[in-house]
Amino acid sequence: MAQEVEIEFKNMLTKEEYASLLDYYKLEENIKTQTNDYFDTKNFMIREKGAALRIRNKNDKFVLTLKQPAEEGLLETHQAVSQETFEEIKKDGTLPDGEVASQLNELGIPSPLHHLGRLTTHRAEYQTTHGLLVLDHSEYLGREDFKLEFEVSDFTTGERAFTSLLHQHQIPKRKTNNKILRFFLASQEQA
Repeated sequence: MAQEVEIEFKNMLTKEEYASLLDYYKLEENIKTQTNDYFDTKNFMIREKGAALRIRNKNDKFVLTLKQPAEEGLLETHQAVSQETFEEIKKDGTLPDGEVASQLNELGIPSPLHHLGRLTTHRAEYQTTHGLLVLDHSEYLGREDFKLEFEVSDFTTGERAFTSLLHQHQIPKRKTNNKILRFFLASQEQA
């Protein structure tokens, strides 16, 4: 189990802006694919708490993560799980013992959980002097979108660097929902 506070700045991109940044940072050959499977209760109690629960499969390694609001950024609680455990969670909605289940219990979130669906992300990363630049091309529910993330350790310095990066590439600041909210809104539209 690991916990960390994540501070990141996000901005939606057009397909053209995404392609331009991939080219500028020479990342076309560095794209890796990962999947996020999202879970919540039938009445979306996790979402109501401003939190999100996912299992990420990256290089056949499965990590269960609960993201919840923190004073600055998000508190992430991680727990490695096997593929077998992942399949069991999808099937019966019960988490294995561990820190994620404990955190959900503290939030008053009951089992069983419901599998909401999958989002696939093609991700490229580039380390700058001020933070990690992340370019995402996500596919879910017959849609695709493009996003820039900038992960930093200090909010103030990171915000300045992120604003400068957008200005340098002539990208307007856009309201950006997190992946699970974009996924959730898309699933509501399809319902």
